[in-house]
Amino acid sequence: MGILRATDLTKSFGIETVFSGISFELRRGDKLGLIGANGAGKSTLMRCMLGLEAVDSGRVGIPEGETIGYVEQDASLGQGTLYDELSAAWQDVMQWQRDMARLEKEIAQEKDHERQQVLIKQYGRITEKFERGGGYEYENIIRRVASGLGFTGGDLDRPISAFSGGQKTRISLAKALARRPDFLFLDEPTNHLDISMVEWLEEYLKDYSGGVLIISHDRYFLDQVATGILELEQHRIDEYRGNYTRYLVQKAERVASHTAAYEKQQEYIAKTEAYIDRFRAGIKSKQARGRQSQLSRLERLAAPVQADTLTFSFAALSECADRVAELEKVTAGYGDTTVFANLSLLIRKAEGVALIGPNGAGKTTLLKLLTGDLAPKAGKVKLGSRVKVGYFAQEHENLNSANRMLDEIMADFGLGEERARTLLGSFLFSGDDVYKVIGALSGGEKARLALLKLMMTGANFLILDEPTNHLDIPAKEAVEEAILAFPGTFLTVSHDRYFLDKVADRVIELSEGNLADYVGNYSYYRDKIAANPVKAPVKAEKPAAKAADNTGTAKPRKVDNTRLIEKLELEITELEIMVKVAERQLNDPASHADLEASRALAEEYAATKEKLSSKYDKWLELTSEE
Repeated sequence: MGILRATDLTKSFGIETVFSGISFELRRGDKLGLIGANGAGKSTLMRCMLGLEAVDSGRVGIPEGETIGYVEQDASLGQGTLYDELSAAWQDVMQWQRDMARLEKEIAQEKDHERQQVLIKQYGRITEKFERGGGYEYENIIRRVASGLGFTGGDLDRPISAFSGGQKTRISLAKALARRPDFLFLDEPTNHLDISMVEWLEEYLKDYSGGVLIISHDRYFLDQVATGILELEQHRIDEYRGNYTRYLVQKAERVASHTAAYEKQQEYIAKTEAYIDRFRAGIKSKQARGRQSQLSRLERLAAPVQADTLTFSFAALSECADRVAELEKVTAGYGDTTVFANLSLLIRKAEGVALIGPNGAGKTTLLKLLTGDLAPKAGKVKLGSRVKVGYFAQEHENLNSANRMLDEIMADFGLGEERARTLLGSFLFSGDDVYKVIGALSGGEKARLALLKLMMTGANFLILDEPTNHLDIPAKEAVEEAILAFPGTFLTVSHDRYFLDKVADRVIELSEGNLADYVGNYSYYRDKIAANPVKAPVKAEKPAAKAADNTGTAKPRKVDNTRLIEKLELEITELEIMVKVAERQLNDPASHADLEASRALAEEYAATKEKLSSKYDKWLELTSEE
């Protein structure tokens, strides 16, 4: 079995160490998620493993004859058609196909028997390579992978230059997946994919027989796909077994264990130093020198690194009407194009609403109706009394890129420097960070600053367009904490399913011009879709009398499971709430300070999920009898 090994890899740029002493293995069947904050060196590590960048020391061992597929961020593509680009992954197979065609002609034309036999043997060897390389199925594979990533048959003949940036990312992904290499290296593969495409990729990778190394900030994706997590932090790698949620539990246990060991060692050091100071010159000076020698040889444990968290405290929001926002039979579009028609929606006070749907369904159009940037073609858009809207744009248009952060906050809200610093500090901007020019900030820093400004406006209804887009995991967690602490109402569009699970209590799906409503988070929505993928049409009530067939024989009456179903649905709702509460506890580092309590929490979570799954199975069984 092929094993790709990284052994003691070290890389620096000048005096700055990127990583040091990195060692791990990637086996066939492994799906390892490589995580860490932006700037930790994840992409550099991947490029070093591929030989695209040189390491300072260490080695990468790739099994002889095994192939690697690589999808990088912002990959460059050729100038031909989509089909040309995807088929480029099969250049060797296509060359064998050309060689086979040439040899067929030569064999048919050759008169010399011995020479003909040589050509036939040569043809046989090439044919074997062609078959082993998937030559008879590569065109079907190309079409299947392209279709799964949202491309049509007609797209295959379009030039690469005609595709958008997001589509080009999908092309790079399709190109890497098409050949099914022995190992796949994926750098942020879910960027620019909508939820349906990400879910297709999840299922594809689950069935993938090769080894996969994935750099990703998509925690839901890592939960679905990863069999292990590699965390690059403080220039080194820590390995964890299982998916992202399992990683959270294991890391919390590790941190708790390390903290306890560190505190115990610090206590020992303090007592030993006190003994040395007390008896340095006295009758026990020899013992004191011995203890000093022991202390100097002691390998000191590093102090636990405490992750920064948001500490923003919201001012009281102004009261508003219970009906915060309403669409009444709204038709909307641009020019002669109608995006959706006759759409109705009500958002009530204190709801956290997620708006999901495929790309092009009209989610941004709906947001523009609520912000007032677009007028409806028909119907009414109404905001409740005393509702104040705040809008979070993907591109952060409300930030002045020429300003320093401190100046931006002071000028926009008429604050003094001390108060502005305090507010920036609550969103993890400290020290000289406040003097950074906004145009030079990272995507995560801009998102935090934009969210701080938005929340300082006093808006009681937030409209959020992809608030976690392109953020690393620590930045996403910071945004989540801020939104969870927000006491008002919000509507968010996001492809980040983990984020939606954490903050949303209602999911609205916009698809093919229709809205479907689910009271719960994203996982609740997924479970409901899985349990009832196609809604049955409403049937007219039948008379109570026994129905008879055309022979006059009475048909047996179906059992009425209505009360049992209602009871099950109530139990399912309660269990879903318990699961959501447990998930929030698992994501809270404070819940893992006690190792035993942490394990009990993980076991309780697993048992509740299992019980919920059993209730779903029973519900599905009863409803299918109706």
